[in-house]
Amino acid sequence: MQQQLDAVHAAGMPGVFAEVRDGRRTWTPAAGVADVATGSPVLDGMRHRVGSITKTFVATTVLQLVNERRVSLDAPIGRYLPRGLVPSDLSSQVTVRMLLQHTSGIGNYTNELIKTEEDIITMGQTIYQPEQLVRLGLQAGATNAPGATWSYSNTNYILAGLIIERVTGNRYESEVSRRILRPLGLRDTYFEGADPKIRGPHMHAYVPWIDGTLKDFTVYNMTWGWAAGEIVSTAHDLDVFYRALLSGRLLKPALLAEMENTVPQFPEEPAAGGYGLGLYWVDLPCGRFWGHDGGTIGHQTISWHSPDGQRQVSYAHSMAFYVNPAIDEAIANFLLTALCGGSSQQLKAAATTMPRTIEALH
Repeated sequence: MQQQLDAVHAAGMPGVFAEVRDGRRTWTPAAGVADVATGSPVLDGMRHRVGSITKTFVATTVLQLVNERRVSLDAPIGRYLPRGLVPSDLSSQVTVRMLLQHTSGIGNYTNELIKTEEDIITMGQTIYQPEQLVRLGLQAGATNAPGATWSYSNTNYILAGLIIERVTGNRYESEVSRRILRPLGLRDTYFEGADPKIRGPHMHAYVPWIDGTLKDFTVYNMTWGWAAGEIVSTAHDLDVFYRALLSGRLLKPALLAEMENTVPQFPEEPAAGGYGLGLYWVDLPCGRFWGHDGGTIGHQTISWHSPDGQRQVSYAHSMAFYVNPAIDEAIANFLLTALCGGSSQQLKAAATTMPRTIEALH
């Protein structure tokens, strides 16, 4: 696995680290540099912006509220949101389940935020309110009729965060912390919000820029992500979280089953993956794995786990929006090695049919 991560770095990725767990055994390989200017090495335990992996934490919190009969998955979202935030037709037709499963048809606000390279800079210097992000998502236009098909939209999880707040009377961050972070001892996981600096050791965040340089976006406010993608965490904390989730520590069996009830992410290619409630599956040569991935401006993460949470990998790297097939192939080789093992010939064959997740990150 160390050789595989070295290959990711050699292919052009500045820095990369992971935690792999098989039952009680743990490996923590790392490669490359945390800061290209100083050459400081990547170290185990570094914090990282994990982006849309935030969605699994939010969905788990909503499902705990379902267990407490404070939220119904198939109730219209208008029951839980301030009147007027969402048009009345959507308020009555879109359900909580559709938000968590990305079948609401509500547009993706990040498509409105990022249309040019300069927008990437502006976004990191702007403080957004959740309601503002919802309005941008609605402005983006519907992708489909409510419930008709799967279409990924960050707006869905902004609305889910607002539902948590409306139902509990507390900030969504407080509810996630009380229900998940503190009980599991996830001391290196927190909500970044408007603080543009990552607390604690971390890799810098890079984007290949239009002038040919590698632009540093490490100092960057994450209010644009909110409940859709603002969490900072570590590979270890992610593995602890997903093992607890999949082994039944956080949800009763019936609700975990709801979470794992999926729709095709690519209707024309149903075997390419299914999305449930803040959780998706991918099929690898050694079986099915559950988890999520996340991409921010410079930091990207993949976290995949066996159905019982015993075989796990949480992987992170420090450059986004790159175009480099050699990096993608090296990442695929690492993930397959970590989760499946096997000979180099088997890995090479499997990597050619790797799920679209790696390409979708950028």
